[in-house]
Amino acid sequence: MTGFPWQEILAVLGVLIPVIAFVWEFAIVGRKRLGYRIQMDTTPSGLNTEHARAWQRLERRSGERLKHPSFVLIRIENIGSAPINTGDYATPDTDNLGLSVRFPGRTVAGVLVTELSDDNLEGFFHKDKWRDSSDEEEEDGHKVGIVKLPKVKLNPDDHYKVLVVLERAGKHGGTLPEPEVVGTITKAGDGRISKTRGQTGTPRWVVALICFLLMVGLTEPFIFGQTMGTAAPLECAGGTLAVTGSTAFKPVVEKAARSYQDYCSDARIDTSGMRGSVDGLQRLEGEADPKLRASTVVFSDGSAAADSPALVPRPKAFMLFSIIVNPGTEVHNLSQEELRRVLRGEVRNWSELGGKDMPVVVVDRESESGTRMTLEERFFGSSAQPGENSTNCEQVRGDATGQVLRCRRTSTPAMLETVANTPGAIGYSESFAANSDPGVTEVRIDGQAADFDAAEAGAYPYWQTEYAYTYGEPAPESLPAKFLRFLTYQEGVDILRHYGHRPCAELRNAVRCEPSGLQ
Repeated sequence: MTGFPWQEILAVLGVLIPVIAFVWEFAIVGRKRLGYRIQMDTTPSGLNTEHARAWQRLERRSGERLKHPSFVLIRIENIGSAPINTGDYATPDTDNLGLSVRFPGRTVAGVLVTELSDDNLEGFFHKDKWRDSSDEEEEDGHKVGIVKLPKVKLNPDDHYKVLVVLERAGKHGGTLPEPEVVGTITKAGDGRISKTRGQTGTPRWVVALICFLLMVGLTEPFIFGQTMGTAAPLECAGGTLAVTGSTAFKPVVEKAARSYQDYCSDARIDTSGMRGSVDGLQRLEGEADPKLRASTVVFSDGSAAADSPALVPRPKAFMLFSIIVNPGTEVHNLSQEELRRVLRGEVRNWSELGGKDMPVVVVDRESESGTRMTLEERFFGSSAQPGENSTNCEQVRGDATGQVLRCRRTSTPAMLETVANTPGAIGYSESFAANSDPGVTEVRIDGQAADFDAAEAGAYPYWQTEYAYTYGEPAPESLPAKFLRFLTYQEGVDILRHYGHRPCAELRNAVRCEPSGLQ
């Protein structure tokens, strides 16, 4: 049952049925179709009252007065999608007769065309073309009046109406038989002339089609739910997974973990240990318990040290980082050299760089931070930054009097909060988090804002590859392996994009997950 392709079948039917209905209605049976409608068939009463007046003088051409008259109004119309030409009527070309209307039990006293949808139709009823408008015949001993209608060219939706005055023949009383319209259409038509109704609502075939589409729409979620419910375990694994490492990447991992656990109820993913890239790598490498090593994944901003052969890297995302300042500095752009001077403590006041007259405060991350290591790698090479001289980011220690104030924060959220609340502060953060915080200003570097295309082209320098590390190769069916696949190929890719990162597969240099110009 679960292997049956219900989704594909419902999708195909949902498209195929409306197409077939349209083609059938408008291209096959609906191309040339002639219809008629009896809009009135009535017998007057009260002809002997004084109010009847002119109705009392109805008479035949011979002068014989009508004693039991009746009135019939007939509408003839093109209900197809193609014009009906005079040659489409199934009568000899030499005969101008198109249709006949038979009135059993009545004879024809008079015929009048009362309405034409197009003035051009009037020519078909000219006396030269419509000479013999009525006739009568015997059928089973009863008279039958006949109205002969000419061949009329009708475009789609064209119509005309004919009013017929009749006299009852034979015995009086009882219900008169309904008029009969006789005629056929050839050449791509369905042959018969169809009796129609006044269109006061939606056609039945349209109602049926709508009901079918509603049924498909209501059925698909149930079918999909059944099939999806059985397909999810293909990428699900039970057990417990500990995720540690980068605080900059923590929002992505937390969201992905929640989403994965929604699909896979037997999985437990703990992200509380994400306190920095170096911290996570060191803890995994130093873990003595084989079971804990096998159930841990570390995310790192950048690659681990070369002397960690047991740790297996997998590039997962291309990340951007931003230099941030307190908005009060009124600084929006720094060259790379100016940035290095500020972070080394060589610029004491922002006014030296065209900013506001206020002291510079440098907010750093801990040395285990991947964000800090990326900063040092991109802008300082092997040289180290000065250490901190303040614990509260408000005043320097006594032995550091006269130096630029420097303090440290342990996480991305703490960095953003400190820079936003400290006048003159400068720091650095993952770009999506910085852009989402209205309390800080992102600084352009050499006039270039943080942008993926600029970074891939080499115009923006502050970027990094996010790696996922495991201790050795995890078993293919294990929770670490399936969670990493989820993050790479399934819903996790959308989560990466949501948090402002670019999946490695979308880069030109996808294998290394780096700008294509790097060697």
